[in-house]
Parts: sequence; C-alpha cells; structure tokens
Amino acid sequence: MADAQPGSETHAPRYAWYVLAILFTVYVLNFVDRQIISILAEDIKRDLGLRDEDLGFLYGTAFGVFYALFGIPLGRLADNWHRVKLLTFGLTLWSAMTVVSGFSRTGGMLAAARVGVGIGEASAAPSAYSLISDWFPRRLRATALAIYSAGLYVGGGVSLGIGGLIVSGWNHAYPGGGPLGLVGWQAAFMIVGLPGLALALVIATLREPVRGRSEGLPPPVPHPAPFRAFFADLLTIVPPLTLIGAAQGGVRSLITNVIGLAIVVGIVTGLVMLGEPAPQWVAVGIGAYAVFSWASALRRRDPPTFALVVANPAFLCVVVAYGLNAFLSYTVTFWAAPYAIRVLGQAPGTAGFIIGGMGAMSGFLGVTIGGIVADRLRRRNPGGRMLVVIFGAAVPWIAILTAFTTTNVSLFYVMLFPAQALASCALGAAAATTQDLVLPRMRGTATATFLIGTTLLGLAMGPYLAGRISTLSGSLSIGVISLLVTVPITVTAAIMAYRLVPKAEANREARARDAGEPI
Repeated sequence: MADAQPGSETHAPRYAWYVLAILFTVYVLNFVDRQIISILAEDIKRDLGLRDEDLGFLYGTAFGVFYALFGIPLGRLADNWHRVKLLTFGLTLWSAMTVVSGFSRTGGMLAAARVGVGIGEASAAPSAYSLISDWFPRRLRATALAIYSAGLYVGGGVSLGIGGLIVSGWNHAYPGGGPLGLVGWQAAFMIVGLPGLALALVIATLREPVRGRSEGLPPPVPHPAPFRAFFADLLTIVPPLTLIGAAQGGVRSLITNVIGLAIVVGIVTGLVMLGEPAPQWVAVGIGAYAVFSWASALRRRDPPTFALVVANPAFLCVVVAYGLNAFLSYTVTFWAAPYAIRVLGQAPGTAGFIIGGMGAMSGFLGVTIGGIVADRLRRRNPGGRMLVVIFGAAVPWIAILTAFTTTNVSLFYVMLFPAQALASCALGAAAATTQDLVLPRMRGTATATFLIGTTLLGLAMGPYLAGRISTLSGSLSIGVISLLVTVPITVTAAIMAYRLVPKAEANREARARDAGEPI
C-alpha cells in the first residue's frame, strides 16, 4: 500500500505506471471507437447516400460538439467526485453506443449514435488527465501524459487495420448481408465496441489518488454535493436550459446570455441562407453558444477557476495553438483512408492496414518523444514545453502538402509518417502546460477547456471543411490542402503562449487567491 500512493516531485510509484498502462488501453479503445468511421467512410457513403461533408459531419461535428460540451460538466464532476467511477461509467456508455452504431439504417440514426459516443467519451480525458497528474510528479507529467496520449494514435491506427479487415472479411463471407441483415461496416462498429464493456470492469478496480499530494499540496475539501453541481453545470451549457441557468444569475446575466444567443442565431442563419448545410452549422452554433453560456456562469460561480482558465491569456493561447494543430491532424487522420481508396485505388483492407500501422507507429513515437523532450526543455526553461508546440505547428505542413498532392501511392504512404509524427509531438507538451497553469482541484475543468480547442476548433471543423471544399471543388486533394492556410495562425498562437506561460505559471496561486481561492 505504501507504494500505491502518489509520487513525490522526484518519484512515481510502481502502481502509478500500472494505472497509466490501464488508462493508455482505455484511450486506445477510445480512438478505435472514434476513428473506425474513417476506414468505413466509403461504404457508409454508398449505403446511406451521403456526401463528403456529411461524412465530415458524422466523424467530426456530431461527435465533437457534444464531446466538447459534455466534457465541461463532466470535467467539473471529475474535479468534485470519484474519477475512477466516472471513467467506468463513461467507458460503458461510449462502448455501448458504438455497438448501437452498427444498427444504423440512416445517416440520422448514425449521427444520433455518434452523439452518444461523444457524450460517453467526454468523461475519459478529464478523469484520466486528473488521475495521471495526481499519480505523477510535475517533472514526469508531460512524459506520462504523452504516453497516455499515444493511445490516440495507436487506437486510431488499430481501428483502420481492424476495420478494413472486418469489412473485407464480412462482405466476402456475406455478400448480401449477414445475420440481422448487417453489412460489413455495421458489423465493424459492433465488434470494436464490445471490448470496452469488458475493460470497464478492470477500470472499476483502480485506486483513487489523493488530489495534490504529488505536488506536496494539502488535499482540497471534498465537494459536499458533486452531482448537484454537475446538474447545475448542465443548466449552464445544455440549450435551452442555459436560459434557466442564466436567469439564476440575475437579470443582467440573462440579458447577456440572450444577446449572445441572438448573435449566434444570426450568424448560423446567415450561413444557412448562403447555402451551407444546416446540421453542421446548427451544431457548431449550439457549441459556440453553450461554451459562451458556460464561461459566463463559471465567472459567477467559481471566479478562481475562471481566472486561471478562461481569463488566462497563456491558457487560451495554448488551447488555440494546439486546437489548430488538431484542426489539420484530425483532417489528415480522417481523410487519409478515403483518399487512398478513392483517389489512389487502394483496397480498404490494404489502406487500413498500411495507414493504420503507419499512424499508430508515427503517432506513438511523435507524442512520446515530444513529451520527453518537452519535460527536458522545461527543466532549463519555464516555457520550454511550448518550444515543442511551436515545432509541431510549424513543420508538418510540408509532409501534408506532399501526401495529398501526389498520385504515387508509395509516396503518399511514406509522407503520412512524418505528417503524423511531427504534428503529434506537441500534444503532451500542450496538455502538461494546461495542467501546470491551474490548481489541482481545477484540472478536470482545465482538461475539458483544453479539449474545446481540439474538438470545436479541430474535430468539429477540420474534417467537415475539408469534405465541404471537396464537394464544392470536386477534389478531395484540394479539400485537405486548402486548410493549410491556418498554419501561420497556429504558429503565432504558439509563440505567444511561449512568452506568456512562465509568468502565468509562476503567479497562479497569487491570481487564484486574488480571485477568492482559500490558499
């Protein structure tokens, strides 16, 4: 039992590495369930009569918006409640909804199932980031978070290989549809969803660490009513309940909320009138309004957390820098397999095996090495981790441009390796920086806010915009490479974060105290 306690500033117990291994496996399944739609996209498009922007919507927006929104109250619940129990529930929910995806007969049914997957997966990162940050000392935190985050790339890679094999094998064995009339892509959803239900039993056995002990801080006072706070958070972020939540803050709060809602409605209406697809922009509008509503409520209800997260320019620059990095990364990750199948004439099984293996290896190496380098730079330079984020923002575009303009299939596959490895190196550094900028009790909320950038900016927009431009231009290549225009913005945000982070981390306790935190 003595070895199963959070580590000091120089040591992590053996049990911490066991927890990390289990959480890594959870994240692998997280991205298997999330990413498998990429290798199934061409079959889904044909069977359900969809367009490229519809595929981008299913993969990114339908999942990402609700993943981001529920990540906020679930992140707060991770801060206030038992993180292991929350993760167990979330894993069970998203695995079950992945199985349900296999019964979809229309695009609408599949979108509803993807929303369920997004809500379930929203519990994973806040719980896992907070657990890892309490099991590992600060000097090892970027390394541990990078290892955990590598599950993203392993899971994404495994999903393509497994999905391609299942589709090919199932359709070969059952050309007219198998049991219950299921075709290959439906069977794939069901098969990959089942292991998560078993892993949830293992997660339930993990121990809950003492918050703050790895940094020598006294544990925070337990929240007296975590679920009451969770449902109160839902009132601040789930429309139209947001109007009730705003009214609880007074007339001025309600007026501000209504004005924000009116602005969002006006922008979405204008886009739809210009011919843009309503589901995409209604969903993004819901996300934007909900985040505005939640941030306004957080300012009233928890000023210290608001001060260190939403009102912290350093934190916001990190979110924007990595969110736009994810904008390109998610786009390449989703559209690589359809590009290989549609443009380069590759079979799904072959494309899934090569792209999946390439993505798993390159992503794992990139994010792990990036995390280790970030920790070493951090020891000599308070803003050192952000140098890795700057590198990850400035370099990958060359490989992306080459991959999606070539007609040589070998060169395409080869270029995917550096594109993924170079982009992924920034994840551990960015994630660890956001954790260091807040107090231990705020880590779940910080993680949820960080994920807003990687979902609303990256996942909900990148794959969709590439698909939309592909439909309008008739070229998937143009759809993907047109998004490279965001690179200068990403680099600028990363450089600003590098300049702001050291001071923001040094005065976090003072700023929290000034905002009312009893430190």
